[in-house]
Amino acid sequence: MQRYSVITEKNPREIVLLRGQGCRYRRCTFCDYHQDASCDEQANLKLNTEALGRVTGEYGILEVVNSGSFCELDGSTMKAIIAVCASKKISTVHFESHWLYRKFIPALREAFAQVGTQVKMKIGVETFDPVYREETMHKGIKESDPATIAQDFDECCLLFGLPGQTYESMLHDIETGLAHFERICVNIMVENNAPLQPCEEVRQIFTDKIYPLYKNNPRVDILLHNTDFGVGD
Repeated sequence: MQRYSVITEKNPREIVLLRGQGCRYRRCTFCDYHQDASCDEQANLKLNTEALGRVTGEYGILEVVNSGSFCELDGSTMKAIIAVCASKKISTVHFESHWLYRKFIPALREAFAQVGTQVKMKIGVETFDPVYREETMHKGIKESDPATIAQDFDECCLLFGLPGQTYESMLHDIETGLAHFERICVNIMVENNAPLQPCEEVRQIFTDKIYPLYKNNPRVDILLHNTDFGVGD
């Protein structure tokens, strides 16, 4: 499992994949990432400290992912992240959060502001079609207005390559994301152990018709495979 990498294109930054107690929501039909988890705080801290120890501060930007939300990281790990941001002069740190934990974001921003680090928060919206998102993906976002969803977040993730998605729906999701968020990250579904599996036809539509339109857009990250950022396995 690769837990540290450097992204050199589109918002260059360092990225660490940390381990926490795992996603508490665990209802998304497309996701099995919550398997990268442990309830052993000391074991998590040891593993996470090793990844954080590789951070150099080269770009002054750090992205932290943990197969869940930021608040599912142990308190000791969060203190270690803050310490690294302070010592390496990280100006901006990126975290991920489920919609359910949005009320905890202001406190996180304040904690990092104490060491001079700005927090950018990413939400996994997956799609702005609320019916598909809730009835098929079971995402757990009861809000349908993109502007309201964006109020607590800076960036969003979208998930394409699923049955029922179309050229038009994917294009609409990208343009909606760009209209309401600073940056978007498009993930293309790959086979895993979750109930909802990818549709090769939809994946091909994205690759042939949509990817060329946005591959050079500096506000759009595109992961054709879930390890394209260099972390994971």
